[in-house]
Amino acid sequence: MINETEVNSLIRLLDDPDQEIYNHVHDKLLSYGVEAIGYLESAFEQAFDSIQQERIANLVHEIQFGIVKNDLHLWLHGGAFDLLQGILIINRYQYPDLDEQKVINQIEGIKRDIWIQMMHEASAPEQIKLINHVFYNIYGFSGNTSNHQDPQNSYLSQVLETKKGNQISLAIIYSIIAQKLDIPVYGVNLPQHFILAYMDESQQSSFEGGVLFYINAFNKGFIFGRRDVDMFLKQLNLKSDKQFYEPCSNTEIIKRVLRNLISSYEHLGSTEKVAELNELLEVLG
Repeated sequence: MINETEVNSLIRLLDDPDQEIYNHVHDKLLSYGVEAIGYLESAFEQAFDSIQQERIANLVHEIQFGIVKNDLHLWLHGGAFDLLQGILIINRYQYPDLDEQKVINQIEGIKRDIWIQMMHEASAPEQIKLINHVFYNIYGFSGNTSNHQDPQNSYLSQVLETKKGNQISLAIIYSIIAQKLDIPVYGVNLPQHFILAYMDESQQSSFEGGVLFYINAFNKGFIFGRRDVDMFLKQLNLKSDKQFYEPCSNTEIIKRVLRNLISSYEHLGSTEKVAELNELLEVLG
């Protein structure tokens, strides 16, 4: 258990001009981890000194970043099975106080609205047409074409709120919902464009026959074929490679989200965020 008196005494010493004392206080408070956050936040509200306020804010961020890093490590070493869990951990980097249950409920709500209309047996293209209708027409999701570099396009909570995202964030929400409905839709790590594949689960082991068709979540769930992927790769002067046609792992998806965020923050000149996100990328190897 945390000693309240000790914590508050340490917090009062955060603005000490002696660097050695500050370092000791900082490290001690950091060692308390998540338990210290409440005390630090209430001290922040009462602090009049700008140095103390800044040091408290930085310390809270440091603790929260450590938690995100640890959560990502645990997710990876637990098998990285749950994509929603993985993307929520990344969301925590920017929104540590978010009510994640609200995000989960929003996704469940979209799933339920599709499920209600999917009561009869439907073919694969019919299933996708129905998902598209609910996702794009009823809920109004769309690709953020006007501000594609905005880091908010990569944070799940923001995409669910604004209904605008980039290729990968829309594809993540789309595939999570499809999989919750037992529809075999998975992410494909195509260069410069993240797409989805509808798998023929009876032939999943075979490279040629495993994918029935592809889906572009950024373009209202547009359905296309293998030939279109061939053409796209040709335009990029890239050789056909198995990984550009087949589903990738959840770890690869989260890595790509992090790379997008790094690129967005580089564009904004946020060097501290770029450094931290690179640390998170290193966790995933």
